[in-house]
Amino acid sequence: MAELAETTAMPKVITFLSSLLQRVAESNDLSQQLYPQKVSIFHGLSRPTISIQNYLERIFKYANCSPSCFVVAFVYLDRFAQRQSCFPINSFNVHRLLITSVLISVKFMDDIYYNNAFYAKVGGISTEEMNLLEVDFLFGSGFQLNVTPIMFHTYCSYLQREMLTQSPLPAVDPPLNMARLQKTHCCFNEDESTHQKQLAV
Repeated sequence: MAELAETTAMPKVITFLSSLLQRVAESNDLSQQLYPQKVSIFHGLSRPTISIQNYLERIFKYANCSPSCFVVAFVYLDRFAQRQSCFPINSFNVHRLLITSVLISVKFMDDIYYNNAFYAKVGGISTEEMNLLEVDFLFGSGFQLNVTPIMFHTYCSYLQREMLTQSPLPAVDPPLNMARLQKTHCCFNEDESTHQKQLAV
């Protein structure tokens, strides 16, 4: 009965975000077989055994952060992916990117939050690694942490549409430039006047 209560209390953003990131990671895993990808500090030696969905649920359960932090973490992930296009999100780095982006979003959004040592324990990494990941993520995203209400709503709407459509990421699509390395990100054009969704490849 307690498990049922826990499941119903889980915000929908967890499901939406995990579903989207799972598909992005799987798509980039496939392209990695065709095109070599660079390795970053976020890259693990092996794929974590915990699913993205369970990992996000674990973070939500123990971090005691607001659900809006997960939307802001998604914005940060997207900004990082756009600026660091040579390091696409895949199953080897998505978990470390998630715990880091959530940590940073909590520090930026919430008034009360746990320290890095606590988030490291929740994420299954050492405190030293958590500290390094945070610094690398901040520099990698250019310290672009502000999220306007309009941008927040845009990302929320995108996550909802993704969950409703549940369409797989296309392997080949006219907007994709196949001449370049196939690296799929879930990116938006951050021009506040247009808010056009784009799939950066």
